Amino acid sequence: MKNKLIMQFVWLIWTHSSLWSQDVKKYTVNESEFYSGYYLAVEPADTIEGVLILIAGFGQWPEDVFPETKLEQVAYGHHLLTIAFAAGNKLYADTMTRDNLSLVVKDVLTRYKVDPTKFVIGGYSAGGMIALRYVELCNEFPDRYPIQPKGVFTVDSPIDIFTIYNQLGQSLADNYSPIAVEEAERALKYIRDDYGVPEEHVQVYAELSAFSMNKAYGENERFLKNTAVRTYHDVDIAWRIINRNQTVHNSNYEVTAELINRLVLMGNGKAEFMQSFKTGFRSNGQRHPHSWSIVDEVECIAWIKGLW
Repeated sequence: MKNKLIMQFVWLIWTHSSLWSQDVKKYTVNESEFYSGYYLAVEPADTIEGVLILIAGFGQWPEDVFPETKLEQVAYGHHLLTIAFAAGNKLYADTMTRDNLSLVVKDVLTRYKVDPTKFVIGGYSAGGMIALRYVELCNEFPDRYPIQPKGVFTVDSPIDIFTIYNQLGQSLADNYSPIAVEEAERALKYIRDDYGVPEEHVQVYAELSAFSMNKAYGENERFLKNTAVRTYHDVDIAWRIINRNQTVHNSNYEVTAELINRLVLMGNGKAEFMQSFKTGFRSNGQRHPHSWSIVDEVECIAWIKGLW
């Protein structure tokens, strides 16, 4: 433990000593797409050994990623190219989102001449759903997708569309919290406007969903059997009760815990449920478990480098 702390301290000092020269570059791959037609890149201090793609949450832009995490800062000093991508008002990896993400990946491969097997994709909130599903598809159809990611991680992400829809509907019916109701109304509208009610269009949503608690709706997680998978959560039930009048049944980690359990049962020794407590804070100082900051940046970058 002592040696690990020393290593993390040294890595952090090195990273912060290099920040002054960090430069964020913007590249456009599809001018017709408002949110997902471009990406941001933070190049490392020297040679590129791998690529970390970070996907923003629902309704966010690529520019919303870096202010909320120091992952790109730590990656900068450790030979990792960091990419920020956003899918806009998308809760899942539909065809447009997949195609635009593939355009980004292809541009990165061409521009930086990187190894297509040395990618890790992480996503915050709905970005995690997109990251998981995209990696599943990379593994299922390696001839159709440009990379073979070594790992994927989610940051307090909803990953089962069927469960999300039911949770949102319950929040609306309960009407316990004005904030929870507003969030539910907005998300439910986007889901219904896209493809209708999930249980009335099972085949469509089963293909879009990264995971399903109900195995009858599909078992897409089988395509993660040989991939390193992490799900990050700030498990603060008291915060949820006080601020949203909700319990564990309204959380995302009830579902992701089942994902990790199934992967472990498949023999995936690289599937991990990353639990923290009271680590979530937004860049404005607001305490919130649903935040990028629940990821220990130094430890995460060390994990990524260990996958090569």
